[in-house]
Amino acid sequence: QGQLKESGGGSVQTGGSLNLSCVASGYSDGIGCMAYFRQAPGKQREGVALIDSATDGTNYRWHVKGRFTISQDKTRNTIYLQMNSLKPEDTGVYYCAADRWACRMSAIQAPDFNYWGQGTQVTVSS
Repeated sequence: QGQLKESGGGSVQTGGSLNLSCVASGYSDGIGCMAYFRQAPGKQREGVALIDSATDGTNYRWHVKGRFTISQDKTRNTIYLQMNSLKPEDTGVYYCAADRWACRMSAIQAPDFNYWGQGTQVTVSS
């Protein structure tokens, strides 16, 4: 049984930084793409960033470009989301997602991912 284990959430003030990590384990078909999504209270889940496991290609939601960086350690089946210059609107539950297929690089959409973590809370106060 596959599992995505997330860590790294917390509370920071505006302008602060957090680093999320997500470890994938137990997926016999392998992982082709991993991503982070977030969901703010009362809002729909939205894609934040993704990374292709084979090519290291990345894509970001426009309002995090230049502030967030997604990376991966293939030897540890782990992805990281370095979040800098955090804003109150970045607050939400951040979910790690993965799928066996390569990333669709043009968009970060939830239906493309079949594996999901339980989420970690990120709170940015003003």
